[in-house]
This record gives sequence, structure tokens and C-alpha cells, in this order.
Amino acid sequence: MTDVTGFSARGDVGPPQAEGGERETLTAFLGYMREAVIAKAAGLTDEVGLAPGVPSGTSLLGLVKHLTRVEHNWFVWGYAGDGGEQPLDDDAPPEAGETGEALIAAYQEAIRASDEVIASCDDLGRRGARSLRAGAEGPTMRWLLVHMIEETGRHAGHADILREQTDGATGR
Repeated sequence: MTDVTGFSARGDVGPPQAEGGERETLTAFLGYMREAVIAKAAGLTDEVGLAPGVPSGTSLLGLVKHLTRVEHNWFVWGYAGDGGEQPLDDDAPPEAGETGEALIAAYQEAIRASDEVIASCDDLGRRGARSLRAGAEGPTMRWLLVHMIEETGRHAGHADILREQTDGATGR
């Protein structure tokens, strides 16, 4: 994973040139989406990053916290079966005193932990320990990777809009 220090320094980045097999392609695109979210949130003051950008209350750093918990819940808690009795509340907003730097670092740590779970899976068709969906069996790693590309990509699009509203920055 690339440590992104600021969106304006990043510029526009196109999709990865994933030429490998299924696992390499899926993980390359998930990494691309993760980095896009980090790039959108990086370089803002905490005040700007935590400010709601839409009537629902969504903020750039709120998206980062949400994705941090989603990564943990699906990969660590769900697939690996670790991380406590219950999944984390992925709708919890940033708390007073949480900073952009800390929220981004927590997301990068969640990504590292998720990547360890992914690397330990030798068969994309193998089911995980449990599911976040009530009554469902644990999803396969293949489903989970596709779902996380979709989830992260959806929120990367939200982050695009929120970032543009803050300072006019555009691009991936």
C-alpha cells in the first residue's frame, strides 16, 4: 500500500495495470480504491475533514472511519473469525478528539490486517468463519474481495464529491 501524504501531490491516477490472475487483479483494484480514499482525505485540516459535506452528516473522515470498521468486520471479524464477540459499529461517527491523522493511520492498519487475512487464504472459493449478514454462511474470499471493491469504490466516489466541495480538488 502506498502511504499517501496529500491529494494535491498525487494528481490523477488511473486504474492499475493488473496483468496477473484473479487474486492479483482483485487485490490490485481493492488497493487502488483504498488509496483513492486515503488520498481524498489526506492533507485536510481536521476541521475540514470532519465537517459534514451533505445533509446526512457524511464527512470525508467519517467515510475513512466507516471503511476502517468495514475492513475489520468483513476480513478480521467475519472471514478470519477474530476480533471479538461482535463486529464493530461501522456507522459510528468520528468521536471528539479523533484526528484525520489518527483516522487515516487506523484505516491503514485495518488494511494491513485485512491484507494478512487475504494472504493467508489459499483458495478464493473458501468460505470464511462467519458473515455479517444474519443467517448467512461466511462468504467466500472471492465474494468478499468483490464486495470490498464495490464498497470502497462507492465511498471513494462519495469522497471525490466531498473533497471537491472542500477545496476544488478533482481526480482519482
